[in-house]
Amino acid sequence: MGLREQKKRETRQLISDVASGLFIRRGFDAVTVTEVAAEAGVSPKTVFNYFPRKEDLFLDRLEELTDLVTAAVRGRAAGVGVLAAVRTLVLDLLARRHPMSGYAQPTYVHFWAVVTGSPALLARVREYVQELEELLAGLLAAERGVVVGLPERFAAATFVAAYRTVYLDGARRVFAGEDHEAVGAEMVIRYNRAFDAAERAATVM
Repeated sequence: MGLREQKKRETRQLISDVASGLFIRRGFDAVTVTEVAAEAGVSPKTVFNYFPRKEDLFLDRLEELTDLVTAAVRGRAAGVGVLAAVRTLVLDLLARRHPMSGYAQPTYVHFWAVVTGSPALLARVREYVQELEELLAGLLAAERGVVVGLPERFAAATFVAAYRTVYLDGARRVFAGEDHEAVGAEMVIRYNRAFDAAERAATVM
């Protein structure tokens, strides 16, 4: 990575960290982009150069998940299907306790509190679910050498639902006060069962 690219990444991370701190302390809707820019020592224009929407400041991991899914599918070994590659990715992220795996560390409770307290953030999360389904449907179509159709959309929606359901269940349980280590251990089993069910359901179309 060149120095210029490294500097851009550092600036992006600084802005995201500053924004997250402000949102957690005061709530998403109470903080403006101008305040984030001032706290980070950059201009509002610079903030929007890195994050087109205010919601992206707090939900910056969504872009990372898109990149991870795309890379996992495109870099999969010969004979490995798209859905199998995504399952392997999610389980690997869980083993590494990556935030996008749904591994529920106690510190994430503050993050979820901000999201659930903001209609704008909840709307962006729902929008992203659709974007993830479209991405996966496109990758499935490419694997099959077809135009995206009902079978690909159904399979993608089913698989994303499996991921989302287990992720949210883990989050809710830790949010309710359950031990995060115990919840995390169970998520391996729950993910595999959910993905097994999703793959079976995908075959009906």
